[in-house]
Amino acid sequence: MVFGIMIFCIIICIIVIIVSALTTSKAYQYKHTIDPLPKDPRRHEDTKNDQ
Repeated sequence: MVFGIMIFCIIICIIVIIVSALTTSKAYQYKHTIDPLPKDPRRHEDTKNDQ
């Protein structure tokens, strides 16, 4: 009985490790993008005055 419970627990641990590794691998493959800055006329004027 105890041996069966140990085997069951080890199988659950192996499944959790595999799922964690797959999730981490998929997360690293995700290509992050950055939205462009909105056109702000005040910001454009500030850069003209700084030059």
